[in-house]
Amino acid sequence: MPQARTQRAGVFIAQPGGFKAFIPKQLPPQPPLAYDEATQSLLGQAAANLGRLDSVSLLVPDPDRFVSLYIKQEAVLSSQIEGTQASLAELLDYEAAEDHAERTVDLGEVIYYARALGVGIGMLESLPVCSRVLREVHRELMAGVRGGEPSRTPGEFRRSQNWIGGSSPADARFVPPPAAEMRQAMSDLERFLNSPKEMPLLIEIGLAHAQFETIHPFLDGNGRLGRMMITFLLAARGELARPLLYLSHFFKRQRDEYYARLQAVRTDGDWEGWIRFFLSGVSTVAAEATMRARQIIALRENDAAKVRDKLGRRAGAALDLLDLLIERPVVTSRVVQNRLRKSQPTADRLVADLVQIGILREASGKRWGRRFRYHKYLTVFEA
Repeated sequence: MPQARTQRAGVFIAQPGGFKAFIPKQLPPQPPLAYDEATQSLLGQAAANLGRLDSVSLLVPDPDRFVSLYIKQEAVLSSQIEGTQASLAELLDYEAAEDHAERTVDLGEVIYYARALGVGIGMLESLPVCSRVLREVHRELMAGVRGGEPSRTPGEFRRSQNWIGGSSPADARFVPPPAAEMRQAMSDLERFLNSPKEMPLLIEIGLAHAQFETIHPFLDGNGRLGRMMITFLLAARGELARPLLYLSHFFKRQRDEYYARLQAVRTDGDWEGWIRFFLSGVSTVAAEATMRARQIIALRENDAAKVRDKLGRRAGAALDLLDLLIERPVVTSRVVQNRLRKSQPTADRLVADLVQIGILREASGKRWGRRFRYHKYLTVFEA
């Protein structure tokens, strides 16, 4: 492959420590992306599936509660890519527990991921996707978990060299730019994101994600934050009314190809191969999310009809509990009491009613502090 092509995304520069670090070139790529027939087809399919997801999200009752479980699932899957073992079931059981004194380190990372994602989405109401937003989200992401100690500078761009794989830069799989070049690259990326351009949004986001992962501006948390950035850009540009598209599921399933495609950009200048892979992910995940949303809408309608049919005058409060279950599909009687502001006897009765008509199932096997799961709803997500 000609040298100009292999250096299309940047160049490897020898460093004093005897290793080579990658210095990325500014976006967009030069020569420009080649939009062949396969890329055009994938772009059209991804945009169409994203539009269907946006449309179906408008039909969901109480969409903010509906989004909540998507965020939690994304927190679990994105953290699993980085090696954590916590599951969605563990996270929901932890939230339902009355005593939060103990949790695993892995679960802590998932909890902080979900919080950080919420922080970023909230900031985008008044700010564009920029370094300020990314640093604040990183601060929340890394708070109190592995890599969150002061020496890892949570919320601040790194001031030292990092690397991916291996025990040092000398035997690393990839070495991002040194700190000074990293800051310039982040400034260039921010300028690219917030300047007018003649480019489809999904292509822009795909380029930006790969560039962020190449720059690796923080000592830790770059993979998780880079995946969040995809959602931030879709939300900030108004492509989705609700933040429902999360690619971690696709990247986790295709983990080896994900890393190989990013590396091929750096070593071979293969932006086109990465973009086709990225568009395939958007299309696949948007279609899956649309199907899931439709299943949940149908489930909510069927269960609401069951509540009205079976519970008569008690249906009103039971429907309030059903709405709560969309956000918190694992509950205790105490959670119901506090969230719905009911007395303990009323909360106990509501839970018992939904168990009796088959909506809730007891999941703890305990006599006291029992947990109840909205099992059909969780099956949709856990599939």
